Amino acid sequence: MSEGLFWTLREAFASRKPQKVAKRQRVRLAEMVAFARANSPYYRELYRDLPDKVEDPTLLPVTSKRELMARFDDWATDREVTIGKARAFAGNPDLIGERFLGKYTLDTTSGTTGTPGIFVLDDRSMAVVSAMALRTLRAWLGLGNFVRILAGGGRTAMTIAPGSHSATAVAAARLRKSASGRKRVLVLSVHAPLSEMVSQLNEFRPAVLAPYASIARLLAGEQEAGRLNIRPVLMVLAAEGLPISEYDRIAKVFDAKVETSYAATECMFLSYGCGERWLHVDNDWAVLEPVDADYRPVPPGEQSHTVLLSNLANRVQPVLRYDLGDSIVLRPDPCPCGNPLPAIRVQGRSADVLSFPTDRGDRVSIPPLALEVDHVPGVELSQIVQTAPTSLRVRLRPAAGADPERVWQAVWGEITRLLAAHKLDHVAVERAEEPPEQSRGGKYRTVIPLS
Repeated sequence: MSEGLFWTLREAFASRKPQKVAKRQRVRLAEMVAFARANSPYYRELYRDLPDKVEDPTLLPVTSKRELMARFDDWATDREVTIGKARAFAGNPDLIGERFLGKYTLDTTSGTTGTPGIFVLDDRSMAVVSAMALRTLRAWLGLGNFVRILAGGGRTAMTIAPGSHSATAVAAARLRKSASGRKRVLVLSVHAPLSEMVSQLNEFRPAVLAPYASIARLLAGEQEAGRLNIRPVLMVLAAEGLPISEYDRIAKVFDAKVETSYAATECMFLSYGCGERWLHVDNDWAVLEPVDADYRPVPPGEQSHTVLLSNLANRVQPVLRYDLGDSIVLRPDPCPCGNPLPAIRVQGRSADVLSFPTDRGDRVSIPPLALEVDHVPGVELSQIVQTAPTSLRVRLRPAAGADPERVWQAVWGEITRLLAAHKLDHVAVERAEEPPEQSRGGKYRTVIPLS
C-alpha cells in the first residue's frame, strides 16, 4: 500500500491501545532496521553481527550525530545523497524551502552540542509529520477553537532563524510560497528587535502564534505592559522547555491556549503536550529510550542522562538508537489527561547540565531547569554562563521599570541558596555587564556550560 498522506492519516488515528501501538512499533522498527541494513553501507557494517530480524531496540548499537555526520555518504540509503551536495545546498539561503535533489527535504541544526547537523527527509517522513500534526491539533483544540482560528483568517505568526535551513525556516518558506500563505503567514526573525516584533504582531493580529519559548516570555512582558495587544487563540511554544508555572502565566497574559511539543530535526513529530503539562510520545512512529551515561535503561520516574531515539519513518537517512542528548523523565503511571501514549517531561539537554568539582574530590551536576531564575520578580530574561570549573557569570535582562540592583540581589540569593543546598558554597557567582546572548540558531540558552 502506498504510504502517502492518506495512509499515514489513517494510521495516525488508528487504535491507541498500548498493545496495538507496541505491535505497530515493533513491526516498523524491524522494517526500518532491515531497510537500513540493505541500503546503507554504514548500517550494513554496523549491523553485520545482529540477528536477521530485530524488533528490540536495545539490540542495536548506539549512534550519534558526530558519527553519522562523519559517515554521511555511507549513512544515506540513496547513493545520490552526498555530503558535498548537501553542504552546497545548505550553504545557499536562496534554496530554503526548495527540494534537495528534487525529491527530499533538507534541514540543518545549529550544532548546540558542537556538531552541526544536516538531515535529509523523504516524502514518507514528511507525510508522517503532517499526519502527526493533525493528530496533535485534534488533541489540543475543540470545535470552538477551530472556529475562532478560522474566523481570524487562520493567520499564523512564527519565529525563525533567518538564513538557515532549520526545520521551522523550511516550513515557513514553503507556506509563504503558496498563494494563501503569503497572506496568512508572518515570519519573524529571532534577531529582530523586540519593538519590531511587537509592531508587526500588532498589525498582523495572528490567530496562531508559534514563537521560541524564550521569545514568548519576552512577548508576554510586552503584552502585560500594553505595548503588545493581540489575542491569539493558540500559542505553540517551541525549542526550549519552561517551568510549568510559566506556561500558565503566558496563557493567562494572552488569554490563549498555550501548548508545547518536544521534537528534533532528527524526528519532527516526536511528541505533543497535554493539559497536565506532560508530553505524549508518538511511539507508533518513534522509539524513545531514557538511559544513563552508560546507555543503560533508566526506570520510569527517574531522570535520564540522555535519551536514545529511533525514527521509524525516515528511510533516506535512518536514525536508529541515536543519542539525542536530552535528559527526560518518563511518567511511571497513566497520565490523568487520559492519553494512553507514554508521557515524558524534558529536563533539558545533557549538554546544558552544569558540573562542578567538590572539595571531596567528586563532581555534582545540576540540570538547567534547576538554575531557572526567570520567575524572580523583575527578571525578563536570564542566562548563566560557566566561565571556570567553580565560577558562574549571570547575564540578566531586567523587566521594564524594575530596579536592576534589587533584581540582581534576588537572583544572586536564589542561585547561591541552590548551590549551598548542593554543598557547592565554593562556587563563585558574578554579575555580567552584558545581557543574555542568542545562539546562532536564535535561541536564548538558559545555561551555557564550560567549554
